[in-house]
Amino acid sequence: MEAFLRDLVAIFNHPYVALIFIAALAFDFINGFHDAANSIATIVGTGVLRPFQAVCWAAWWNFAAAWLFGVHVANAVAKWVHADYVTPEVIFAGLLGAIVWNLITWYGGLPSSSSHALLGGFGGAAMVHAGKWGGVLHTTKVVATVEFIVLAPMIGLTLGLLLTFLLLWALRRVSALKVDRWFRGIQLLSAAAYSLGHGTNDAQKTMGIIAALLYATVWKSQQAAFAAGSIEFPFWIVLVCHLAIGLGTMAGGWRIVKTMGMKITKLRPYGGACAESAAAVSLFLSAKWGIPVSTTHTITGAIVGVGSVQRLSAVRWGVARRVVWAWVLTIPCAGIVAAASYKVIEWLR
Repeated sequence: MEAFLRDLVAIFNHPYVALIFIAALAFDFINGFHDAANSIATIVGTGVLRPFQAVCWAAWWNFAAAWLFGVHVANAVAKWVHADYVTPEVIFAGLLGAIVWNLITWYGGLPSSSSHALLGGFGGAAMVHAGKWGGVLHTTKVVATVEFIVLAPMIGLTLGLLLTFLLLWALRRVSALKVDRWFRGIQLLSAAAYSLGHGTNDAQKTMGIIAALLYATVWKSQQAAFAAGSIEFPFWIVLVCHLAIGLGTMAGGWRIVKTMGMKITKLRPYGGACAESAAAVSLFLSAKWGIPVSTTHTITGAIVGVGSVQRLSAVRWGVARRVVWAWVLTIPCAGIVAAASYKVIEWLR
């Protein structure tokens, strides 16, 4: 508590830093709001829970993740940009780019990646600040993230397809009515597991940004350690970020729920449980490896995999195509908005 109060006083002694800190928490809240669909789409789409019940369930598990998975992803995000190019203006512009892109895709009902919007915004602002393309971002972090833009949905798809196939074979002699009744309860557990994965992966993105901000401003005496890659995350940052994303999830995101849970493919409780379980496993692994993957990509791939088990025509490929385009455009578009935001901030200051 003493460290939290000391840091909070230091932050609010600098109004500009306080503004960026609040913007980071606002992004975290919007992330939860935007990605609430990922956590609740399948459980709402199958009719197991009503939307409000589902967001409460998901929000609790988003917050509970604070005690379970460490800060490997937060470290990766904090190190996304070389320390020489991390300034308050770069961080602020990166956040604005991510927030604007999230709101655009939310309005269009497209489940784009909040994670990649943040990384694209952070990187785009840093490049404009540096005045160059090369040597601004940590190459290994960028390569791993870009690889998992493809791998995350493919892992989710493969696991979702495999789980559904094995389940249908194992329960081939059980009536569909009985299977649905069993899996209405099981899906509560799979939704909780997915929400844990969502909470740990996405809340850590904001932790990384807040840590980068504090090292660049109120923790200046530790900048050398930050530049060398030694990053510490006081537990108050972990709690605040998980609380913000949990509250955002509580606010919901019904436009995207309809796309994820109802438009891509029609799900039954066993399919919803398989999709959530497949996505949860993928997110737990990425959290362990410290790779900032997209929870949106992962759950969408899992839903497509589950729907494909019945027949390929069960998946509405037109909707899926729009979703993929949103994925492709997220990093560059968020980067462009952040670059423009950086120029405006620089002009105003």
